[in-house]
Amino acid sequence: MKRVLIILSIVSMGLGFSAFQCASAELTGAKLYINQKQYDKAKESLLKEVEKNPMSDEGYYLLGFLYGEEGSILKMLEMYDKSLSISKKYAQGISDSKKYYWATGFNKGVSYFNSATKASTPDSQLVFFDKAVRLFDGAIAAQPDSAATYVNLAYAYLNMQKPDSAIAPLETSLKKEKTPDVYTMLGELYMNKGNKLMVDYKKSQNVSDSTNATIWFNKSVTLLEEGRKNFPDDSEILLRLSNAYIAADKLDVAMDAFKAGIEKDPENKYYRYNYGVLLLNAKDFAGAETQFAKAVSLDPEYTNAIYNLAVTYVRWGTQVREAAEAEGKEDESYKEKFELALPHMEKYLEANPKEPAVWELLGKIYANLGKADKSRDAFQKADQYR
Repeated sequence: MKRVLIILSIVSMGLGFSAFQCASAELTGAKLYINQKQYDKAKESLLKEVEKNPMSDEGYYLLGFLYGEEGSILKMLEMYDKSLSISKKYAQGISDSKKYYWATGFNKGVSYFNSATKASTPDSQLVFFDKAVRLFDGAIAAQPDSAATYVNLAYAYLNMQKPDSAIAPLETSLKKEKTPDVYTMLGELYMNKGNKLMVDYKKSQNVSDSTNATIWFNKSVTLLEEGRKNFPDDSEILLRLSNAYIAADKLDVAMDAFKAGIEKDPENKYYRYNYGVLLLNAKDFAGAETQFAKAVSLDPEYTNAIYNLAVTYVRWGTQVREAAEAEGKEDESYKEKFELALPHMEKYLEANPKEPAVWELLGKIYANLGKADKSRDAFQKADQYR
């Protein structure tokens, strides 16, 4: 899941020292070293300061600044907390500093992330993504209320092939800001967890795998239902919600929900499409045909609906042929359905010409219709794009 992240603008961070104050030798020396950017010597003086004077609010404040400059954000926050526990004198400076180091960490993390997407080898990608993760973690510690930082952290984990690690930051982001993209990503991650457990169950027959898969499918349904309430016309949320209903074996609930949506808004192509997906999975081919055809009439370039309308006719024709074979009859009517599939499949491939599985399906349709030359050409296209 590669994408380019955006850099924030940053207001420069500076320390203003008050003149003519009575201060310890350690504090005075530390300030001089800071002005000279001799940070190691400044830290040494400040550590002596807070050891001698544990109530030195300014000493802890300045130590926090130095740790921030080092990139040790957790240590910076520890020093700031100690300063604030003594007095609120430096509260504004601490607040400004946290914002600054949040933005700095955010931007450095974005820079490493973007470098990773351009890296030429998997090892170098991993190094850059790992640096991005550490910087986003630090930025979150400095400014925990920024939803965008959690999302960026999740993207980094996803690109590192660590989807489980992406779940927690996305959940936190959603608590802070509702966005359709996060609903979509998180719903997909929940579904993937369930799908993986179902694969494990089929191999092991361990009932707990099946039970846990259902838990994840239901979590996806609950989340995406919330997403639909907040963003009722978002096509990605609706698509994943219909898939989650199917995985959770809640076809009746799903059909009622999308049917009600169509009754309320009959010109909504997304409701039509998703209701069609559910009907297709339920093998109600006539019903699926109606919904996909309506979606295509509302948007003649709606490629998902075009493709699934073609698939509906293919499955419908296959069902007719298999039923006839089971009864020992000859019934050529299945070809009518395959003929209906052709223009939609061909139109889909005009927009998506590099999909070998679809070319292969088209080749099978041509073969069933006795169009040997076209079938051969379609299979060659499938081989070309594999």
